[in-house]
Amino acid sequence: MTLYVSRFTAWAPGLSSAEDWREWTAGTRRISLTGESPELPFIDPRFRRRLSQISRMTIQVLHDLLPLEEDTGVVFLSFWGELTQQFKINRMLITEGDISPSAFPVSVFNTPPAAASIALNLTAGYSAIYPARNRFADGLLVAAAPILAGTREETALVYADEYPPPEYRGLHTLEPLSFGAALSRARKGDSIPVHLPQPQAVPSPQAVSQPQAVSNPQAVPSPQTELESPQSFLRYLWSFNPSTER
Repeated sequence: MTLYVSRFTAWAPGLSSAEDWREWTAGTRRISLTGESPELPFIDPRFRRRLSQISRMTIQVLHDLLPLEEDTGVVFLSFWGELTQQFKINRMLITEGDISPSAFPVSVFNTPPAAASIALNLTAGYSAIYPARNRFADGLLVAAAPILAGTREETALVYADEYPPPEYRGLHTLEPLSFGAALSRARKGDSIPVHLPQPQAVPSPQAVSQPQAVSNPQAVPSPQTELESPQSFLRYLWSFNPSTER
């Protein structure tokens, strides 16, 4: 199965130009591990001030991906979601035994795409997906499903994860990174091909409890290198046509 990326955008602390991103793709430049966020001068300051890093990054890459077709839905992928806001909620529960009504709405997993839909007046709807088995490729398949089923011509795929709060940094080494990609089934101009893996069925409990012999371990499929992680997928997009400003 093959889909095409007609255009893509990306945002991360410390990378501000196409040349910066090409150096990152080549492994000669790194994303800054900070809580720096996009400034978002195009949205109301009263709305902007309560947004987290992940929500701001999501809004920025979707803004840069515009214009979208009227019926283009958004599929948001993240492994951790509103990590900082969730930590604040947990700390509030432990120290105060209660949650602030104003804090909870900006801490849920779908806050970034919801905030982007409001800020950018996107009306085609969105899905917020945690990729199964921590596999980016599985999330990509979910984003591709409406296109492959023929119910949509295009989907805006957005990935984002933010820099974790200090209390989590010993457990997780997350790079703050976001990107958006317009996926479609039709090849347009210099679109980048994305070869999707075949969906793998989740085994039933009965099958799991009865080990099966594998006659040829080399035949067990694995995802393509470019689909192993958000970083490898973005590097694939940049390296496909590195001379183009995206």
